Amino acid sequence: MPVTYKEAARTWMRIGLLSFGGPAGQIAVMHRILVDEKRWISEDRFLHALSYCMLLPGPEAQQLATYIGWLLHGARGGLTAGLLFILPGFVAIMALSIAYVLWQQHPLMTGVFLGLKAAVIALVLEALVRIGRRALRGAAALWLAVLAFLAISVLHVPFPLLILIAGIAGWIRARATDGAGPKVAAVKASASSPVQPSAGRALKLLALWLPLWFVPVLLCAWLLGSDAVFTQLGLFFSKMAVVTFGGAYAVLSYVAQQAAERFAWVTPAQMIDGLGLAESTPGPLIMVVQFVGFLAAYQVAGSAHPLLAGVFGALLTVWVTFVPCFLWIFLGAPYVEKLRDHAALNGALAAITAAVVGVIANLALWFATHVLFTRITTSGLPDFTSVQLLPILLTAVALLMIFRFKWPLPRCLAVCAGLGAASSLLH
Repeated sequence: MPVTYKEAARTWMRIGLLSFGGPAGQIAVMHRILVDEKRWISEDRFLHALSYCMLLPGPEAQQLATYIGWLLHGARGGLTAGLLFILPGFVAIMALSIAYVLWQQHPLMTGVFLGLKAAVIALVLEALVRIGRRALRGAAALWLAVLAFLAISVLHVPFPLLILIAGIAGWIRARATDGAGPKVAAVKASASSPVQPSAGRALKLLALWLPLWFVPVLLCAWLLGSDAVFTQLGLFFSKMAVVTFGGAYAVLSYVAQQAAERFAWVTPAQMIDGLGLAESTPGPLIMVVQFVGFLAAYQVAGSAHPLLAGVFGALLTVWVTFVPCFLWIFLGAPYVEKLRDHAALNGALAAITAAVVGVIANLALWFATHVLFTRITTSGLPDFTSVQLLPILLTAVALLMIFRFKWPLPRCLAVCAGLGAASSLLH
């Protein structure tokens, strides 16, 4: 029996509400519901779609939902699936952002966020280990990760440039070895693409989605000026949407440093608080950019209505982050087979994944120095005389829960937040 659009919409909302635990957990939820429970899509087709989405910039779980929705009901199905996947997290983070700016000075809130920061350090380290085991196969990949770490932490090479260099190096190496480099095994789909690729179709999609992407940013520049915070948010996160290979943890290092140090939209502590909120709500982890956009507009815009400015900043940030995700799926899905069999492209992506390990290591170091120490020197190293005992203890507890006891993400976050709140009340 064909799947009705109404039934699919209800299922996508259910998936969106259950999408905790980062991309691995979200993909597992989709597989259980769509493949095992509903049997709307075969195992091969699901893996085929997942393989393509992992080649793209942006959150792979949200793009996987969009891809499968497109397979089931065309463009309308893809839009519905992608939007419902991020809607619960968007609403939750918007509410928590408002609560954050109104009550962040309350001692209980301070303790809760201290616990969440400790959990975030452990979660980033866990992501570093998990991705490193998969990506660092061979001496070349290990050296590339080390060089990427040094480039971004010591030389301050911009993340987009780092990704470009890694991709070019991987492409050249794969071509030089005649495709003998790292490959991703092709998985044949169980059904043909519902749309045949063509130049005319591609031009129509670009004519629709590029204006949707950039017109809000251009309007902000025209009405408010190029230096306005809304224009800067639109331009910066549009650039991020093109280079977010390797998942949210990879790009967050660059976002955190730029947002805190270059633009001064948020403090390092607020950036880590935002990641804690994104970890504890459903939806893609990259939704932390919504928190950054909210605080940037709330604190920098100078509006008479700061909450309204914050809401608009969050909306604009989410818009320019996720509109490209729909473009990548609708434009590229018919070309999946060609991309999956391209040895040089697979080599480039393998090199990018190895470089991402070094970037995540830098993110873990950046978070740890700003949580465990109260003072950072001009060289970027912590002042070791400013070490804080309580964050160290909470981080140690989080590391035990993640690595020793293998606790699930929601339980770890809840325990750390509770311990932080208790320590605040006792203090």
